[in-house]
Amino acid sequence: MFARTKRLTLRPGWPEEAETLAKTIAHEDVAMKLARMPWPYTVTDAEAFLAVPRGPADARFLILCHHDAYPALIGGIGLSALGGGAAELGYWLTPHAWGCGYATEAGRAVVEMARHALPLRQLVARHHLDNLPSRRVLEKLGFREVRREASFSLAQGREVDSAVLSLELGDEGDAELDRMAMAA
Repeated sequence: MFARTKRLTLRPGWPEEAETLAKTIAHEDVAMKLARMPWPYTVTDAEAFLAVPRGPADARFLILCHHDAYPALIGGIGLSALGGGAAELGYWLTPHAWGCGYATEAGRAVVEMARHALPLRQLVARHHLDNLPSRRVLEKLGFREVRREASFSLAQGREVDSAVLSLELGDEGDAELDRMAMAA
């Protein structure tokens, strides 16, 4: 699967991009905001991530920005199956891309894929409570908080207070609310 937006290309990562991926994601500020990223993050970690097999319906992408002549890697986004027609949305951006609307733009593309091309009824996402920019992205995508709980952060090596948010994909009324949230 691939997606193209006004400013971004979302596509699978390739093994030969391990060094670039490691340089892009290996920032302590990024690692401390994520649940599953080890810290420090190495080229070996990037190679392992890029080697994970993908099925034809897997929605796991690198985010490339078209701001220069050649698209530059600025982040990643994807869905992890939870079973029962649900998946978890996760994403990250390299620090120089923060605050530019890229996470929201990429998130909209993945939500639309989930809604129209994948057999999903619900998306969930979580953010550390101290990561308010991520919460704002999720709210713009139509997610609503359903609970708070501790979740393990690999980089921090401990439980971190987190919010869990949900987005129902199947109900047309919810889809209209989602469209209004995206326009906001």
